[in-house]
Amino acid sequence: MFWADKIAADAVGEQVVNDSKTPSGRIHVGSLRGVVIHDVIYRALKHAGKPVKFLYGVDDYDALDTVPKYLDQEKFQPYLGFPLCNVPSPGNNAPDYAKYFIGEFFEIFEYLGIKPQTYFLRDLYRSGRLNDHIDIFLKNAHLVREAYKEASKADRPHNWYPFQVVCENCGKIATTVTTDYNGSEVFYTCKPEGVDYVKGCGHSGWVSPFNGNGKLPWKVEWVAKWDVWGITIEMAGKDHSQKGGSRDVANAIYRKVLQKQPPFHSPYEFILVNGTKMSSSKGVGSSAREIADLLPAELLRFLMLRTQPRSVINFAPNYETTTRLFRDYDTLINKYGNADELVEELMPLFYAQVGDEVKKYQPFDFSTLISLLQVPRLNIQDEVKQRSLQPLSAYDQEIVNQRIAAATKWLADYADEEEKLVLYLEQVPEKANDLNAEQVGYLQKLMENLQNIPHWDGEELQTLIFSTTKELGIQQAIAFKALYLSFLNKERGPKAGGLLSYLDKSFVLARLQEVVALNLDKVAVS
Repeated sequence: MFWADKIAADAVGEQVVNDSKTPSGRIHVGSLRGVVIHDVIYRALKHAGKPVKFLYGVDDYDALDTVPKYLDQEKFQPYLGFPLCNVPSPGNNAPDYAKYFIGEFFEIFEYLGIKPQTYFLRDLYRSGRLNDHIDIFLKNAHLVREAYKEASKADRPHNWYPFQVVCENCGKIATTVTTDYNGSEVFYTCKPEGVDYVKGCGHSGWVSPFNGNGKLPWKVEWVAKWDVWGITIEMAGKDHSQKGGSRDVANAIYRKVLQKQPPFHSPYEFILVNGTKMSSSKGVGSSAREIADLLPAELLRFLMLRTQPRSVINFAPNYETTTRLFRDYDTLINKYGNADELVEELMPLFYAQVGDEVKKYQPFDFSTLISLLQVPRLNIQDEVKQRSLQPLSAYDQEIVNQRIAAATKWLADYADEEEKLVLYLEQVPEKANDLNAEQVGYLQKLMENLQNIPHWDGEELQTLIFSTTKELGIQQAIAFKALYLSFLNKERGPKAGGLLSYLDKSFVLARLQEVVALNLDKVAVS
């Protein structure tokens, strides 16, 4: 049974699935994994006919703790330590910093067909929705301290209270420490050395903790959200799920202070980009927005779902990884077309859909599109139609258009120079002027064999290219090097049969003849 269907099968009664994010900057693609996982659990519960809600919270009362390098440092550094919702927006399309960055993330939700009920922590605090929980945790601060100690071995001072005030003097929330509660007000100090990235102003005083004057520490806040919304399922990333980590602390607080059982939880692993958490070798491809701009929605969902949640996803948007993703998806589409039922192998495909059904289409190889787009003076749409086994339906054409856009984007932003196909159509490449006798002999024999090939097709050409090496007893690497140098001025390139299939037969034969002629004299002299 697929992992999400198993969770749904075991669930009893109405379920509330929750996930959340702190919008401290451009949101990394890794954060999408949790979103898709929770969405699939929600869909699995609906599929199982069980009552369920899906919530997504924006933790916008958290402090701005660093200014991302892509923002104006001078403009935003004065707001370090402020609640994110009180920081100015980097753009004109949002009222504040938090809504600017979460707005971009929510656009990706829509793109992926993810439709949770969203809520903002500022609204929960300012509306008084969390007042009762603030009061409970402040009155039971000793139990909260005990929970921290038991779950994570973290000692909190005897006068530590689980609340951070928005300083009335300087507006910072990160630097304030609460040390007393009299039942209606807390005593706090905005400490100059409270955190290492910004100084507090030194102000202190008594203030009401209610109606948005401050916030609970996020591990305690997590518990308050569970209780307010009646959350029954919330997964967490590996970093929060370690023994003694954030989730263990929150669970302990829920049990000890509120005497309730925490929501169902199972950890999920990171997404690595080029083998590194939250990074990219070329500076692109690590944000959720960038990867959504590259991949069609179903492919992006599939990227998240073809790997079990407890396994790391390593996605490098290079040629091999990107083309394999499309190829694996097409393989499942073909299997789905021949299947009588949705077996477990097909469930990642089923849940990868933006809608509620898998729509079959005629796959067109993504790597071939990448190559075709680089052939000068080629009409890509006409070429796709000629190469398709059957006439394209409207949906086939829609998929092809998506993939042409993805291939174009990949070539522009992700392809390394050696992965780009630069065809020399007007003249023989310079490096093709220095072939040895064995290579010249291979090209001559290949020309003869190409004259009689029945179909100018990538697979048939590939077979012929290989069989000619065997016919002459030449090493494949030496033969292929001669072929690539003749058209690309490089020693390596894409699949050779595919490369020739993109070109007219007459052009290929003429080019090979030119290369042979240029090298014959040198070969004869040697």
